[in-house]
Amino acid sequence: MSPLLIAQNTYREATRDRVMAGMVTAGIVLLVMTQIASPLALGEGTRLTVDLGLSGISMIGLLAVLLVGTSLVAKELERRTIYNLLSRPISRSAYLVGKWAGLTAALWTVAAALGLALWITLCLRGAGGHVLSIVEATYLAGLELSVITALAVLFSSLSTPVLSALYTLGIFVVGQWSYDLRELAAKFPAPLSAVMRMAADMAPNLPLFNMRSLASGGSPTTGLHLSLATGYALVYIACVLALATAAFESRDFK
Repeated sequence: MSPLLIAQNTYREATRDRVMAGMVTAGIVLLVMTQIASPLALGEGTRLTVDLGLSGISMIGLLAVLLVGTSLVAKELERRTIYNLLSRPISRSAYLVGKWAGLTAALWTVAAALGLALWITLCLRGAGGHVLSIVEATYLAGLELSVITALAVLFSSLSTPVLSALYTLGIFVVGQWSYDLRELAAKFPAPLSAVMRMAADMAPNLPLFNMRSLASGGSPTTGLHLSLATGYALVYIACVLALATAAFESRDFK
């Protein structure tokens, strides 16, 4: 059994999950509520729509990772299907990579659906010219979710679903505030400052994937930004999955 087959099975299972359907529905409801609140935005309805729409993609994707991604391995253990999978000629690393790829593909599908819904909403508002910035922002949001999914796979291979969700959420929060955490670390004594700086450096640099401010004004980002974000995400994901594989290899399922 190849990682591709595991990815396909994981993708089908994730897309059929009611959680994913609920996430898409919640994103569309958020866009509708945004239009209701637009008259209160004092002429900034389009900016509000873009900002909340893109924020919704990230937050809804994160919620999906916490609800689905952190229990990837635990579900297999509960159903006892992991024993049949690992008894076949497939490595544990291929198993984890397949699980990550399948869930990541499902999250990209959700992000694309919500990005399309956001663009349609903007077209109805007469702001269809935002298409390029929306595509780029959705792409960066997909990269961010890919990184978070890798972390969820790492923690799910080490711990229980509840602890995995807490660890993943904690890393996400640190990653979002990594710049501020570095500035704050300079104000503390040396030992604590070093710990805070190390935490900020090890967490993913999630602000790199945030272009909501640009997209709100209809401005696209640069090719350099997209290239750096893509390269950073691929390297970070590879490192996290390598750690997950090392931890998973040492885990005894007997």
